[in-house]
Amino acid sequence: MTGLTRNRLIGLIALICLFIVPLIGYAENSIDKKSPESSGDITKQKIDQKIKLAALNNDDESSLFDFPQENDPLADVQEDDEKQDMMENALELLGEADKLWKNGDIEETLDTLDEAYSLILNANGDSAIAQEKDDLRLLISQRILAVYSSKRDVLQGKNGEIPLLMNGDVQKEITSFQTVERDSFLAAYERSGMYRSEIVKELKRSGIPEEFFWLPLVESLFKINAYSSARALGLWQFIPSTGYKFGLNRDEWVDERMDVQKSTKAAIAYLKELHGMFGDWLTALAAYNCGEGRVLRVISRQRLNYLDSFWDLYRQLPNETARYVPRFLATLHIVNNPQKYGFDLSHTARPIEFETVRVNRIMKFNDIAERIDTTEDILCLLNPELRHKMTPDREYDLKVPGGMLDKFSFVYHEIPSSEKPSIASVQTYVKASDRTRRTYIKHRVKRGETLYSISRKYKVSISSIRSLNKLSPKKKLIQGRRLLIPVASAKRHAKGLTVKKKFKKK
Repeated sequence: MTGLTRNRLIGLIALICLFIVPLIGYAENSIDKKSPESSGDITKQKIDQKIKLAALNNDDESSLFDFPQENDPLADVQEDDEKQDMMENALELLGEADKLWKNGDIEETLDTLDEAYSLILNANGDSAIAQEKDDLRLLISQRILAVYSSKRDVLQGKNGEIPLLMNGDVQKEITSFQTVERDSFLAAYERSGMYRSEIVKELKRSGIPEEFFWLPLVESLFKINAYSSARALGLWQFIPSTGYKFGLNRDEWVDERMDVQKSTKAAIAYLKELHGMFGDWLTALAAYNCGEGRVLRVISRQRLNYLDSFWDLYRQLPNETARYVPRFLATLHIVNNPQKYGFDLSHTARPIEFETVRVNRIMKFNDIAERIDTTEDILCLLNPELRHKMTPDREYDLKVPGGMLDKFSFVYHEIPSSEKPSIASVQTYVKASDRTRRTYIKHRVKRGETLYSISRKYKVSISSIRSLNKLSPKKKLIQGRRLLIPVASAKRHAKGLTVKKKFKKK
């Protein structure tokens, strides 16, 4: 019985607790309704009735007691005795486990508790035994949880904590990275250099495996403004609700899901919470992708007493999540041994050195860039959490390239102030699975609007709006919903905000 097997038992404790009270009530009612005395009276009445019928029909006396085997009182007693022996043996094993725990033999303690738990699963006797079984199962589960918790109070953060498995599914993802996704993989690896030192520092500080540095390669290809159809944003692809849960704020100016440092801390907190819930990192990764609720529902549907690892529920998960963990493992295989898989990973981008200055008025990035001889893209990379490529109308710690702080201070009053953008503002996002930059408009649906009227307003096709927002043709638009509208060309769609694009002359 492996350590992972024990981990799965812990996940059953919540389910066990849900059923304890109903089963106890059922047992009490059953005992009242079916006492030994009443059961004997019913059996005696049936025998008397058969004797009377036999006398009338001249039946052979030997046929009077030809009852079905399962109703044989003697057989029932023998079976209950066997079940009771199982329960007593499980109780003895529990006592033995307590002695082993006191002596500090954790592994033997857990093995003994596993044996006791397996034993009581086969004990299905009458209502009294059923009640005793549930009480004992809860007691053993609580003891396993206590022993396991004492064993792993602190995460050690060793590289070997994530099992680097190889199977057909992992190999399939490696092949995909080697062929159709090769350019995307190489570009993502190169981008990773800009964030490596900062993310690895946080991983070491928190004590979780450093391999999680490569999770953004699977999540977002290390694109700081990657945006998915599920409204997940940033390197770590947080949806708004999960972001709020872990302290990532959003308002009309800032979306901290694109803040590298803050979103990294949030991702670490989420992963640690999931690891505490499921007990192994691969299942935690699956829950990170599709949500802990989905994984718990899959586990509850299994016709097993426990799950050994992620691979026990692998085929029951959504296709995207089922591929997610093998893609992460494939990434680890490649970065650990790039030459074996035909990759040259010697080139990575360097982090951008920066200095911080506090500002308190609205300024466009392109206006700042022109005054200090840098580019708008660099300012966006340094301040990715700003949603409109401009500083907010409040105090804000702006990052500027290293060595340019004095120049910024000198030209600060020459930088023109800008106006606050309207709600329907133009923003540039990068689709998490795409390599191209696309410009979108956030549009809030008003009363009476249809896809046709919205598509006419922005001069785009209805199908493109449906596809981007995953809208069903059968469902009507809901007033107040936010839609992303793909912009075919650069236009002024919001007051005080212009998106510029450069086109090559033909």
